[in-house]
Amino acid sequence: MTDREILNVAELLGDGISAELSESVHKVAEALPLNVQFHPIDLTLESRRKNADACYDTAVAAIEKHKLAMKYPTVTETESPNKVLRDRCKFSVIHRPVASLPGVETRHQGTLNLHIIRIAVGGTYEDAGRRIGDEVAVSIRVIERRPAREAALYAFRLGRRLGCDVISSSKYTIQRATDGFFEEIVRDVSKQFDDVGHQSELFDALLYKMLKDPEKYRIVVTPNEYGDFLSDMACGMVGSIGLGASANYSFDDLGEVALSMFDPAGGTAPDIAGQGICNPSAALLAFSMLLTHAGCRGLGTMIDEAVRGCIANGESTGDLGGKLNTAAFTAAVIKHMGAK
Repeated sequence: MTDREILNVAELLGDGISAELSESVHKVAEALPLNVQFHPIDLTLESRRKNADACYDTAVAAIEKHKLAMKYPTVTETESPNKVLRDRCKFSVIHRPVASLPGVETRHQGTLNLHIIRIAVGGTYEDAGRRIGDEVAVSIRVIERRPAREAALYAFRLGRRLGCDVISSSKYTIQRATDGFFEEIVRDVSKQFDDVGHQSELFDALLYKMLKDPEKYRIVVTPNEYGDFLSDMACGMVGSIGLGASANYSFDDLGEVALSMFDPAGGTAPDIAGQGICNPSAALLAFSMLLTHAGCRGLGTMIDEAVRGCIANGESTGDLGGKLNTAAFTAAVIKHMGAK
């Protein structure tokens, strides 16, 4: 994308600290040698209460038009905006990088540099279940070929780019039909990547071994709920769930990314909203991922390194033990970018 001067991004504005996160991202974007044009969409709870369908229609139209979206935290009241967008845009894969950050206190020893590739649909999350009388409740578990294949393709392509192996993880010895099907699909995809190693590990064993020896794991691809569990554990290992960012992808019939949405981990933080003290690190890391995906890998890396460099230098917000507010931390990141 080096020959492009303008990058159009759908910006899905939410609740709580959303406006402050957006302001931080805009400030950093203005410091780039690139004209990032944000196209704001109102997904606040207030607007969704008035006409939710219109809000989602506008958001989906913007995502389909620009192919790239930044999404900020939204309140879930009657429906989950994330799930609505995932269903409407057919986002089938979530990519969550989690890496240790110098300067962030953690009770875990070792260094983590992990990419979690999670099927975004199906699993046990597809069905809320039902009660059968007073003594029994059941739910259906779903694994579909297409999203599983898309997750595997994404994982192996990432493995090829990073020069590392891919591990698929599930409970395939117990959930023989569903998780066994998932592992079968991953093995089939692995045959297209002779230069990328692959092995399967039982999910409970993987959790234990990752805690003991995190350096051995770089890319893990999993069904939906396992990826959810692993993401939170990995964030706990590096010291903060608030430092996570993720990408959501949908794919065309050839397995290439068609639409993408990037968002910070964490919620709307209503207790500190409007005070200018929230930590924008995850939002900036999500924006870094967006730029990398859009072909501006150098700019994405620059932001990523600036955020991590500031935190390592002790220039951080109060939640990480620092003294900077949101604006001051953003300014520090921009200064660090300029020093590159």
